[in-house]
Amino acid sequence: MKMQESPEDYLEAILVLSRKLGNVRSIDVASHLGYSKPSISVAMKRLRENGYLTLDDNGHLILTGSGLAIAMDIYEKHQVLTRFLISIGVSEETARKDACRMEHVISQESFEKIKQLPYLVPAPLPPAAPSEDGPAPAGCTSDA
Repeated sequence: MKMQESPEDYLEAILVLSRKLGNVRSIDVASHLGYSKPSISVAMKRLRENGYLTLDDNGHLILTGSGLAIAMDIYEKHQVLTRFLISIGVSEETARKDACRMEHVISQESFEKIKQLPYLVPAPLPPAAPSEDGPAPAGCTSDA
């Protein structure tokens, strides 16, 4: 099933935040994406109803297998497309913004061809929470 852009961004944000913080709450997603808490609450309810995430007993958001697969796919696309755009001379800020939009519409065929370019290295997962290497890379945020 093809998801809409926003749910994919929410799942990607949960992935990035879970690697950065360990436990993720709705308020963390709201802060990360720059959305209101009520908007995020509605979105999280829909993601739970569709089987992409669950809540543990402490109210932490947990990606299900299908939610994790989508989040990792979007995260990889974001990273690869950002690096690709930078490699062809696009500024880092513009590359991040454009990749955030492109990651939702690019065909798998085009994405696979971009990944095969010899000067692109594989996209890493966000670092595990917390590390000495600094903060995890941000996903699609309102200021990205």
